[in-house]
Amino acid sequence: MKLFKLTYSILFFSLVMGLFTACSKDDDAPNNGIPRIRYVRITDPASADSLLVGAFQGNLIAIVGENLQNARQIWFNDQRAVLTPTYITNTTILVSIPNEIPLEITNTMKLVFANGFELLHEFEVQISEPIVGSMDCEYVLTGGVATIRGDFFYPPLTVKFAGGVNGELVEVDDKILQVRIPEGAQPGPITVTTNFGETVSDFWFRDNRNIFISSDPFTGWWNAGFVVSNPGPADPASINGNYIRVTRAIGAWNWLEAAGGPPDAMGPISKNIPDEAILKPEDYNLKFEVNTLKPYNNNMIKLNLGLTAFNNDQYQWKPPIDTKGQWQTVVIPFEEIAASYGGNLSVSPNGYYTRLLFHGPGDLDCDIAFDNFRVVPKVLEK
Repeated sequence: MKLFKLTYSILFFSLVMGLFTACSKDDDAPNNGIPRIRYVRITDPASADSLLVGAFQGNLIAIVGENLQNARQIWFNDQRAVLTPTYITNTTILVSIPNEIPLEITNTMKLVFANGFELLHEFEVQISEPIVGSMDCEYVLTGGVATIRGDFFYPPLTVKFAGGVNGELVEVDDKILQVRIPEGAQPGPITVTTNFGETVSDFWFRDNRNIFISSDPFTGWWNAGFVVSNPGPADPASINGNYIRVTRAIGAWNWLEAAGGPPDAMGPISKNIPDEAILKPEDYNLKFEVNTLKPYNNNMIKLNLGLTAFNNDQYQWKPPIDTKGQWQTVVIPFEEIAASYGGNLSVSPNGYYTRLLFHGPGDLDCDIAFDNFRVVPKVLEK
């Protein structure tokens, strides 16, 4: 009888301890085992205390909480994110915000778990305003189609030109816009507007600032015969009055000066390079339009600008380029040009020497046109 009582007591004690242990385990599970988000942060360990209430498309974020290990889906607005199982633990989920644009904006993150449980958390996907980077050609005739490159070109959108007129959208891609130039478009920045913001370009459409070689009218020492004033059917269309066209065979190391001269030969246009460009070349670009009817694939084009005297170690614009008979804007950081002169630039109130010179290795069957040589700020002056 004593043995039975002892055995019964042991069994009862074991049962009670088992129940107590089970209850203790349930009590120990955070939030009683229910999934919970405590906060969202960036993934950089050095900035782990930087908490987020929103983030941009494509950003990698860390969702921190409890009982998250059985998450199977994550939605930002109406866009489903891609989950990687190895990035999911009971306390953390690493996930990239989808790049796709939501059709329905709820500013809510939704986690769906294996058992069907759904967890909602307020979180804003911060969709970027458009980025307007460049124009394939900054000079396009009215009625022509301009190609604008950038990012976040999300319709519906508008492209407004100086003069207050909107272009006609021909084709829209996230990174490329094609727009027909309207009547009344004037020189100046363009403005691209979407539902997510508005951006004014740093570049100018039909940029007429600081032009130091234009041939309108021809000035200088060399080759007025290269200037095209009345284009014929076989000539490129004029984009801004007269332009320079060189059509001849140029042998290796032949010396052909196509345009330029000292300040007294170039006239007032020689003073058009800004003092600030000479003092801070890193803030400026050299730009010009080029049109190759035959590829520029040999020889060398050398440029003098912003100098107080000719320099035969001038900047070398090397081949190749082939615009296939279309005008295209060339952009060269002015600090690269300044560095090619050894940084020996100084402000000259009397103007600057300029020269467009063909001189280099290799024979060139040349048919190339130029216009609108200018030095302009990299960033729009506010």
